[in-house]
Amino acid sequence: MQEISFCGINCLKCPAYIAKRTNDNELRKRTAMEWGSVGFVIDPEKISCDGCHSNGELLMHCSDCKVRNCGLKKGVKTCAECPDYACNDLEELWTNLHAPEAKVQLDNLR
Repeated sequence: MQEISFCGINCLKCPAYIAKRTNDNELRKRTAMEWGSVGFVIDPEKISCDGCHSNGELLMHCSDCKVRNCGLKKGVKTCAECPDYACNDLEELWTNLHAPEAKVQLDNLR
């Protein structure tokens, strides 16, 4: 089973999603250190997410994410279904995420 975000991240492999499901504070601390090493500074307590398709808790900026909001508006499951794939907003997000597997995931879905 996979739960793929609009941008292509597999939520079931995301530490913020896993930490929320398992209430794993050590994972939150390790993730904060790892993400901080690539410039994404976050308090470990804020590493918690229900996935971008949910109406629940989202990771910090995700509620304002252009890609997520566009996907919700267009009613697609992932950006791979969008006729504008891969738009500038998505390309920019992939660059900032430091998650090359997200693009690969969406390319495979197309």
